[in-house]
Amino acid sequence: MNRTERTRVAAAAGLALAACLATGAALAGDRDARYAYARVVSAEPIRRYVTVEEPVRECWEDVEYYTVRHPTPGAGVSTLVGAIVGGVVGHQFGSGSGKDAATVAGTIIGAAAGSSASMRRHGNVTEEVARPVRRCETTIRQREEERIDGYRVVYEYHGQKYATRMPYDPGRRLRVRVDVRPAR
Repeated sequence: MNRTERTRVAAAAGLALAACLATGAALAGDRDARYAYARVVSAEPIRRYVTVEEPVRECWEDVEYYTVRHPTPGAGVSTLVGAIVGGVVGHQFGSGSGKDAATVAGTIIGAAAGSSASMRRHGNVTEEVARPVRRCETTIRQREEERIDGYRVVYEYHGQKYATRMPYDPGRRLRVRVDVRPAR
């Protein structure tokens, strides 16, 4: 190895050593950090208001009305008598298969007439009935809610005041990192 090559190798080794020492000093700075406590001057909550929606189910008792139709007294007898009379009268008309058709038609018409006569005579019997019903409805209710997003903390250390934002209230004192380094 000639002299120029030795100089280059020595320079490279020196740079590598300097880089290692600088890195070690930086790491040692983290390990050698000191901690102390500062007095908290104030800790004010940072408030935010949000709208909260929640479903609310409301139920109540209600009354439902409906109509019940009762059979008319004697309606069956009147319908049967009307069908028989209509069948007999219908049987008097026509001949052959036409006679059968007239009998059927007379029976149907007579039954309808007998039922109608019974309704006119006795009236329509209906009753209105009430029953309790439970009804429910779900609505969305909105309300404002206060949330604390953190704290504005003012603290004093060696006569100097500092401010920071923290996620919690630190209490009466705050742990601080004290890091003293020479100025460059």
